[in-house]
Amino acid sequence: MKSPRNRTIDMTAEEGAEYLERCIRPDLPLREEELRNRTVFGDSFEVLPLLPAKCVDLLIADPPYNLEKTYGSSSFHRMKEEEYEAFTNAWLDAVTPALKEDASIYVCCDWSTSLLIGPILKRRFCLRSRITWQREKGRGAKRNWKNGMEDIWFATVSDKYTFHVDAVRQRRRILAPYRENGEPKDWEETGEGRFRDSCPSNFWDDITVPYWSMPENTAHPAQKPEKLLAKLILASSDPGDLVLDPFLGSGSTSVAAAKLGRDYLGIEQEAQYCAWAEKRLEQARKDPSIQGYEDGVFWERNTDRWRRRRKKPGGGK
Repeated sequence: MKSPRNRTIDMTAEEGAEYLERCIRPDLPLREEELRNRTVFGDSFEVLPLLPAKCVDLLIADPPYNLEKTYGSSSFHRMKEEEYEAFTNAWLDAVTPALKEDASIYVCCDWSTSLLIGPILKRRFCLRSRITWQREKGRGAKRNWKNGMEDIWFATVSDKYTFHVDAVRQRRRILAPYRENGEPKDWEETGEGRFRDSCPSNFWDDITVPYWSMPENTAHPAQKPEKLLAKLILASSDPGDLVLDPFLGSGSTSVAAAKLGRDYLGIEQEAQYCAWAEKRLEQARKDPSIQGYEDGVFWERNTDRWRRRRKKPGGGK
């Protein structure tokens, strides 16, 4: 029996049959309007070639890292480097025709696969940056440094792309406030303290990995936080844009996109995960808040502000 505070979504595909029925299983080319705001139950290598050309504004991909790991009823087995490079090129070959000329691309990876994926993206697209985000939990290692970081490569199809820097500012507490002519310089004094809304860097130390009492948490072994996806979506898309995740997992990308007024398309081959994604999308319609994002800014991890978040669309934006 789970604790009453344990909100982890872990139902089986059979228990989530009503949610799985909401997904589509295309076997022929589909029109763009049929794909918006849908979860596709299928293998990305089979589904991606069915997508209309140049329909995607933002690609967020979280492919399996090159590790031994079980995902639902299937397992991913560690490959030789050249095999993982071939795997990466194969899914990029399949998704590239669907990208618009001004589309942005984010690819998640660990430190090891990052060394392979970065050069591949550089050969194919305009490579912009490597984001590194800090996981505040994880297993220790006896003969190595604990792996507490993951990477996200940022690339664009061309030099024409969307980037809203003001939409992803981070609110940080000011410890040594500087004044000019007696007035705060680049910071604000509130009843909750002194804060500055800082331009985002490519190192993120404000991300909370979902845990058992958070409504977004699922039993997926590699779930990405909604807050992390929200940063990518707000920075690199506009309301109504189509956000594609070809390795959807438990649905975090689609959920964050829906909460932020974007259209989504997620592809996932595990029936159980498709059901989880649809259940989370149903919950998002009732509570569109994003933990750690409120009043149009991202708050530092574990601040009182986001622990007392109000239930507003998009976290208060």
